[in-house]
Amino acid sequence: MDDSLPSSEFCLTIADCYAGIRLDKFLASQQELAHLSRSRLQGLNLGGQIKVDGENRKTGYRLKAGETVTIVVPPPTEVSLTPIHVDFGVLFEDADIIVINKPAGLVVHPAPGHADKTLVHGLLYHCGDLSGIGGEIRPGIVHRLDKDTSGVLVVAKNDQAHQHLARQFQQRTVKKMYHAIVAGHPAKDEDVIQTLLGRHPVQRKKMAVLKQDGRTAVTRYRVLSRSQSLSFLEVIIETGRTHQIRVHFAFVGCPVLADPIYGGKKTSVVPAPRLCLHASRLQIMHPVSNEEMVFHAPLADDIANVLTEHDFSSEIP
Repeated sequence: MDDSLPSSEFCLTIADCYAGIRLDKFLASQQELAHLSRSRLQGLNLGGQIKVDGENRKTGYRLKAGETVTIVVPPPTEVSLTPIHVDFGVLFEDADIIVINKPAGLVVHPAPGHADKTLVHGLLYHCGDLSGIGGEIRPGIVHRLDKDTSGVLVVAKNDQAHQHLARQFQQRTVKKMYHAIVAGHPAKDEDVIQTLLGRHPVQRKKMAVLKQDGRTAVTRYRVLSRSQSLSFLEVIIETGRTHQIRVHFAFVGCPVLADPIYGGKKTSVVPAPRLCLHASRLQIMHPVSNEEMVFHAPLADDIANVLTEHDFSSEIP
């Protein structure tokens, strides 16, 4: 990064209508600062980069009419990750977001055991116009797909887009559709699975359906086709819990085919190259234009081949 990049500075004079308001609430209400998240503003304040009439003030400070609030925003710093070329399909890209078709086997974010060659490394290599998330030059991950799940995924390229997309996911206005091949046949051709999900009480790396103290998880599905021992499903999730689809279908006795964690012996009856779960469709509002956008990722070839090999009668999406 070019060390000569300047800091941004904002000087705001407190009008009478803002007299008595808390400093943090005032900052969050200003259009000039809309590209900065509340946590970013809090970090700037803790770092002494926000001053009221030249003095550091706590976020709860009540402002007075006529005071001047100065905010200095340093240029974003580079993260300690090396950009690496990673193969993934780009479905859409502009200055604010990038939407990709994630291949199976690609880890989204660095984690123990996956320190490099992740999607984040690949995005750092691919995107030359990242403008900073939380003060760092990095892509803004707002949702994830498991390593062996393929399909459509949206990533923010700046702080404003990151905040907007995160809010859409939190408010459940994002619409997500998956396709899955599961072992066995669900009892109903169309149904809703609603449970509480949380950490497994013993195997802490796994998620589980709980009787209490979990978070509500809602999964809708429709059977598109059946073979002798498998079912091909369209799945819509209304909540985005970790491993939600995989846990829910294991819970109803029809685990996702080739699921190494929740599948058990039932999924070894039919061989499959990997977890047969694909994120097919994602609908969002563009974080800047507010335009409704729908993205499709065609069913991955390896899953489509399983359908072909096992005499499923439905048309492949």
